[in-house]
Amino acid sequence: MTSLEDPLEIGGVTIPNRLYRAPLLECAGNGPDAVGTLIEELEPAAASGVGLVFQGAVIVRGEGGCAAPGMTHVDDPEFVSQLSTLTDRIHDHGGRIFAQLEHGGLRSMETWHAAFRRANPDLEQLAVSDPPWPLAALDRLGFLEYDPHVLSTAEVYDLAVDFGRSAASLVDAGYDGLHISGANMGIVQQFLSPFYNRRSDEFGGSPEARLRFLEIVHEEIRDRVGSVPLTTKVPAETPAPPVIRRKLSLEDGIEIARRLEVIGYDAVVPVKTSVTWDMSIVRGEYPDRAWDLEAMSEGYAEAFGGSWRASLVAGANRVQSLQYRTEPAWNAGFCRRVREAVSIPVLAEGGIRGRAEIDRLLGRGGRQACDMVGMGRPFYAEPRLAARLLEADAGRVLCESCNNCTIPQVTGAPGMCRTPDVLRTRGELERAGAYETGTDD
Repeated sequence: MTSLEDPLEIGGVTIPNRLYRAPLLECAGNGPDAVGTLIEELEPAAASGVGLVFQGAVIVRGEGGCAAPGMTHVDDPEFVSQLSTLTDRIHDHGGRIFAQLEHGGLRSMETWHAAFRRANPDLEQLAVSDPPWPLAALDRLGFLEYDPHVLSTAEVYDLAVDFGRSAASLVDAGYDGLHISGANMGIVQQFLSPFYNRRSDEFGGSPEARLRFLEIVHEEIRDRVGSVPLTTKVPAETPAPPVIRRKLSLEDGIEIARRLEVIGYDAVVPVKTSVTWDMSIVRGEYPDRAWDLEAMSEGYAEAFGGSWRASLVAGANRVQSLQYRTEPAWNAGFCRRVREAVSIPVLAEGGIRGRAEIDRLLGRGGRQACDMVGMGRPFYAEPRLAARLLEADAGRVLCESCNNCTIPQVTGAPGMCRTPDVLRTRGELERAGAYETGTDD
C-alpha cells in the first residue's frame, strides 16, 4: 500500500507527501493586499505539512473571465513577480505550490453577476460556441444574460498564448508547477464538452478536435517554460441534468485522460461535474446559515439582480442540495478507472473527509484509486489540517460539507468556515495542540 507520507514525483518535481490542498477561492484580487491575503490563506496548509498546495484559479487575461468576485488576474508580469514572496513562504516549509490557470468563458461574472454587468457593460463573454438551448432559455427568461463573443480560430490560439504567457510569469515567480482548470464549467471544459462545443473548425466536431485546445495550451506552456510539471482536471459530466443529451460520459473522461498523457501532461485530476453551475462540485447540505446572514443579504441582491432573484437562487440551491447529496470520495470510482488507463499520477479530490478514507484510496484493503489525495473545503474549517491528517491515527476532519463557506463568496466575501460548532471544536483542538508540528517554535 502507498502511504500518505510517501513522496511522489510529478513531472520531475518531488512532492514530499501525498496530501494536497485542492484549489479554492482565495478572494485575494490584485490590490495592494493581494499577496498578503494569499500568504494568509495558503501558508498555514504548508506549515502544517501539506506536500502540495494548489493556489485557486487565477485568470490569464486582464479583464473579464472571473467566475466569482475577487479572483486574481495573472496577465501582468510585474504583479506576478510579487508572488515570489508567497512561493518562498511555501518553500520555507518544505512544500510545493502549483497555480491553477483559468478563464470562465460563459460562466464568467459577465453572465450571472448583475452588479458586475452594470459596472462593466462593455466586457465581452468569451464563448466556444453560441450558448446551448438550455442556457439560451434561461437568458430569455431573464435568469442569465448572454451576449457572447464566439472565439474565431485565430482568437482560440490567442487565448492559448495568454495561458502560456501567464504560466511563464508564474514559473519565474517560483511556482513549482501549473494546473489547468479543466472542469467546473470554465472555458476549458467548454472546449471539451459536446454540450458547449459545436464548432466546425479544428477545435470542434470530434472528441479529438475538442481536446485540441488543451493540446495547444500544452505547446504554449512547454515552449515558454520547458519541462515544468503540468497537470489538469479531467471532467466527466455524469451529474448533468437528465434533459442534457450531449455531454461527457465517464468513458469519454477516461479517453480524455489517455490522450492527455500522450500529449505530455504530467498528472490528471478526474472529477465528475455538471454542464451547469450547480452543487455537483460542492455536494453537501443546504447552507441555511449562509443564506440567513443579514450582513450578506444586500450582496446577494446585488449579485443576482434583486432580493426576489436571490430568493429564487436560494430555492434552487435547496433543491440541488437534495439532488447532490454528500457522498464519501464521490470521484473515487472515476479516479480508479483513469488510473488503470494511464501511467501518470492520478490525483483524487471531492468529499474525502478522513484518514481511513485516504488510506483506502491509496490502496489499503483493495485496489488503489489514486496516487495523491486532496481536500478543499476542510481547509477553510481547519487551515492547519495536515498536522492532524498526517498522524496515522487521525480521525475525520471537522468540515461538515454544510457549504456555509461557499455561498457568501458570490458577494466577494472570503472563503472561511462560518459554522459555530465547527469553529468551537477547532478552538478546542488548537488549545490541545492538535495542529502543532515538529517545526513549530
